[in-house]
Amino acid sequence: MSQHSIAGKKVAFLLTDGVEQVELTSPWNAVKEAGGEPTLVAPKSGKLQGYDGTEKGQQFDVDLTAAEANASDFHALVIPGGVVNADHLRVDKDAQAFTRAFFEQHKPVASICHGPWLLIDAGVINGRNVTSYPTLQTDLKNAGANWSDQEVVVDQGLVTSRNPHDLPAFNDKLLEEIAEGEHAGQTA
Repeated sequence: MSQHSIAGKKVAFLLTDGVEQVELTSPWNAVKEAGGEPTLVAPKSGKLQGYDGTEKGQQFDVDLTAAEANASDFHALVIPGGVVNADHLRVDKDAQAFTRAFFEQHKPVASICHGPWLLIDAGVINGRNVTSYPTLQTDLKNAGANWSDQEVVVDQGLVTSRNPHDLPAFNDKLLEEIAEGEHAGQTA
């Protein structure tokens, strides 16, 4: 059980096919165990295909499409990684707008591995301290982010981590930021 109670807090998980499965299931379970209510949001309805590296994993049911979802209904956003997942999300206009709304409302956002690609296209990364999968560092720096190679980086409600090995630290900081609530410095 987490040391951070987020009882009754609603957390959106934004993803699509190709998500790195453990980067969805680990934070999802951490949110549930801490009393939160996770919701799977995606560009399309139906089922999504998770992956364990390059191998197909489980399928996951979509609760809401990004076009239907409203950031005002949630306390926080989690963006899991996976190269294919992140590459498809970053060009989806509804996913961009949904993500940007969390920053405009000063709500916690957590993104791991390749997930921060979406933050670039949502226009919310300039001037922020972040980490990611190492291959994204040039993209993030070019978008104005201050990138560093650390297990977890927290910047005014924005939580980022590099890969599945960082999930324990990522989950802990995710729950801590949700428990703290809105951050004035979390802005688009």
